[in-house]
Amino acid sequence: MERIKKLKKYMRLMHRKGVRLQRKLAELGLPDYSIVTIFSVAIGIATGLAAVLFHDTVHLIRHFLFDDIGNHFFGKWSWLIIVFPAAGMLLQSLMIQFAPEVAGRRGVLEVIKAVALRGGHIPFRTTLFHFLAPAINIGSGGTVGPEGPIAQLGGGVASKLGAVFGLSDSRRRMFMAAGSGAAIAAVFNTPLGGVFFALEVILLNDFHAPTFSALILASVSASAVSHMFLGDQPAFVFTQLHSGTVSHYYLYAILGLSAGLVSLYYLRYTDQVSRILRLSAISKTPRWLRMTTVGLLVGICGYYYPLIFGVGYDAINAMLADALSWKTVFVLLLMKFVLVPMVLGDGGFGGIFAPSLFMGGCLGFLFATSLNVLGGMSLDITAFVLVGMGAVLGGINSIPISAILIIFEMTREYSFMLPLMLGVVISTTIVRLALRDSIYNRKLEQQGYRLSSGRDTNILRRLLVRDNMRNDVMLIEENLSLPELVERMLENPHHTFYTVNSNKQITGMISESELRPIITDYETLRSLVVAHDVTRPGVITVRDDDNLQNVMQMFAKNNVDEFPVISA
Repeated sequence: MERIKKLKKYMRLMHRKGVRLQRKLAELGLPDYSIVTIFSVAIGIATGLAAVLFHDTVHLIRHFLFDDIGNHFFGKWSWLIIVFPAAGMLLQSLMIQFAPEVAGRRGVLEVIKAVALRGGHIPFRTTLFHFLAPAINIGSGGTVGPEGPIAQLGGGVASKLGAVFGLSDSRRRMFMAAGSGAAIAAVFNTPLGGVFFALEVILLNDFHAPTFSALILASVSASAVSHMFLGDQPAFVFTQLHSGTVSHYYLYAILGLSAGLVSLYYLRYTDQVSRILRLSAISKTPRWLRMTTVGLLVGICGYYYPLIFGVGYDAINAMLADALSWKTVFVLLLMKFVLVPMVLGDGGFGGIFAPSLFMGGCLGFLFATSLNVLGGMSLDITAFVLVGMGAVLGGINSIPISAILIIFEMTREYSFMLPLMLGVVISTTIVRLALRDSIYNRKLEQQGYRLSSGRDTNILRRLLVRDNMRNDVMLIEENLSLPELVERMLENPHHTFYTVNSNKQITGMISESELRPIITDYETLRSLVVAHDVTRPGVITVRDDDNLQNVMQMFAKNNVDEFPVISA
């Protein structure tokens, strides 16, 4: 208890010092971009260190369990390694039992909600909890990835630094997105991938230049820290790569189509597993028993196929080297497909990026191998493994740009970029056409949130046009003369008129752009031109009982500044 009091006292002291430092920076008269640069680099460094610590913690747990205990202590009873994932799931269930509210704030969704709804605030205990729980899951052999937890860790670190330095909510939102992207950049060694992950996922494609600068600076800084401690080697290694000629591109298109279908079925299977665990009789079983059973199932599968344990990069590198049989790869794909939704759906902590890469690699391997064996071709398996990885990553997560950049940066190979882009775009398009939204937006909607461009649009749904429109709009008759039209425009501060016919129906609009050509020859045309001659037809109107969410979507679609309102 005394330690907790000391820690709280220390954090208050750090907050006061941080606020004083921010005031001193403001007193120096530094331009805004300089302050953004300083904080972005600081957040990148802090996030990079946190990502390295997470990486080392996972490896420490895995080494202790599978090497020290599994190989040396168990000896001929090596089959007992099946208890490691079960023990990890049991420990996670106890953590959930101890702190259910904190446990529920998990992964990427928590960061999205914090940025959009809570002013960029994530409690420190939430960050700490979601550092430990996923590390235990992955380290004990849980067949998931580190991406969701690492993004939450980066966002949590940025949130805490923002609180220490007394940053505004808008600044904290920006730096939290930068922290999440920087963490992804550090753990994957993909600075560009981290930037676009933050843009596509955390910010929901809400692009602003200052935010983009912060994302780049934080991601580069975090990657530099990662290089310093973890090295600069690419995650996936291969000796040679031949993506084939243009005549082979149709095969990559077919692979992209297959990846889209696999991604779609995976997402639907995930929903089904979640529904069963939530609504069936299984939901009445104690959580610790359910989670331990799932962990035991992972352990049994891993005993016969050890490559299923953990993140799965060893399996991917083996496929890139064509060192596995097609039967083994098929079983690995089936296991990963079935187990990941069970682990995550039942309460296990982890991400789906690495499983997406794993399943995509298996799909590409099986696709190329089947054509080589059955079709008599001599395709380079490596290229199809990489394209499959990107296509499934983009399809499941609805992140086409991030998927392309992550695969490119993790391999540092440019020669297969065109096939990669083709496969990713086709896969992502199929999933979007079928589901209409990303996995993250769908989960947010299930929780009652509807976000667009990083903001909650549920509020806009409740607001009506009639309560938010202005009434000082000038309506003019179609037969109004040019001199009268010019005079009214000079008197009106808005400089936009709407023409109406004899039935008071809006027929068009007139702005300065329509009048400018006429004014150059005003004396000649003043007696010849009336309002109808210069009006722009086809005006889109909205009803006064429309909600603002629909109207905002219309603004984005039609690229206009205002709509005339008509009565319902």
